[in-house]
Amino acid sequence: MRGERHPRKKTPMTPSDPDLAQQPARRNVFQLLDLDLRLLGMICAFAVLCIGFDLMTGGRFLTPRNIFNLTIQTVSVAIMATGVVFIIVTRHIDLSVGALLATCSAVMAMTQTQVLPNMLGLELGHPLIPWISIAVGLIAGTLIGAFHGWLVGYLTIPAFIVTLGGLLVWRNTGWYLTSGRTIGPLDPTFQKFGGINGTLGAGASWVVGALALAAALYGLFSARRNKVKHGFPVKPLWAEGLMGAIIATAILGFVAILNAYEIPVRKLKRIFEARGEVMPEGYAQAYGIPYSVLLLIFVAIMMTIMARRTRFGRYVFATGGNPDAAELSGINTRWLTVKVFALMGALCAISAVVASARLTNHSNDIGTLDELRVIAAAVIGGTALAGGVGTIHGAILGALIMQSLQSGMAMVGVDAPLQNIVVGSVLVLAVLIDILYRKRTGAA
Repeated sequence: MRGERHPRKKTPMTPSDPDLAQQPARRNVFQLLDLDLRLLGMICAFAVLCIGFDLMTGGRFLTPRNIFNLTIQTVSVAIMATGVVFIIVTRHIDLSVGALLATCSAVMAMTQTQVLPNMLGLELGHPLIPWISIAVGLIAGTLIGAFHGWLVGYLTIPAFIVTLGGLLVWRNTGWYLTSGRTIGPLDPTFQKFGGINGTLGAGASWVVGALALAAALYGLFSARRNKVKHGFPVKPLWAEGLMGAIIATAILGFVAILNAYEIPVRKLKRIFEARGEVMPEGYAQAYGIPYSVLLLIFVAIMMTIMARRTRFGRYVFATGGNPDAAELSGINTRWLTVKVFALMGALCAISAVVASARLTNHSNDIGTLDELRVIAAAVIGGTALAGGVGTIHGAILGALIMQSLQSGMAMVGVDAPLQNIVVGSVLVLAVLIDILYRKRTGAA
């Protein structure tokens, strides 16, 4: 019949069809492994940086001793960088973190050396002193951070102005609390949070490494099982096995390197003499994982869970993505701002514990320029200054890259002014690369 249309016969697609034959070829190794290309690029840049400095220093950069020192030097900035991720994601900035660290350090130092001995009669070495001091520092940091958040959220003063003022106020508040004096030595138990004076030792470090590896492998298995359960595509088994091998190598290799750094013989002799013992001939003991690194790992896990698994974290990223839409959807963005800055203040206090414990005292220049290092670490780690995008692990890796860059230049003999020039240039370059990457991938 004229005008009648007969449906075209559909030929079933077979594996020999060109389109289907090309699909597997389009999935390269990185796609099969489901790797974050930005994170992979940072890891490669970090590896190139370390290898380059190792060659320039005649093999001194990648020694167990230097890696140990590099690790404990990174912790303080890395802890604060995890909080700055939330700050920048919500489209704010915090220029006061270094000064707030100094104030919290001064508060804890005065609590240990002046307040508790004079008011409660507790002398240094008493088991309650470090914990009371840390609690006081955490309260002070949280309250100051919440005050910043109230000024930004409820009085609508730009965060740049609030925290710039805070940089000046809290840096000099710390100075007045101590009358400009260096306060120390701090409590021996408190000093263990600094790294060099508090480590697990070789045996306990291997136990922690094994537990971390078991947790990581269980995470891979659990993620795969959930994807299968809900019908999502999964990686090939060989890809899962390769990822597990990479993770195992990274964790156990890190533990092995830290265990390879042994306590100097002279220090061991002093330890034995303090106990009234004689050190056995040929005795050796490894440092292992520092307590400060365990503290950073704990903070990183908690912040990651907070970002990915809690309502607070979802609200933070929703507000950063579109503040107006977030407020219209019922999110109290003002109160959220207070909570984000309060969290930042608490993390500054934790960093103050690590920084002052590593130095074994409080000094007035503690935390100087840390605000710039922290922001640089977060930005290098992929946190977008436009808000809405950022990762905790990226910020920690960014902090490690920054510290490696500065330590490597110091070992090579680069002058301090030139070091700052290089760090500033790297920060600008990192932002440029981030902009180009987002344009190319169409990321937010």
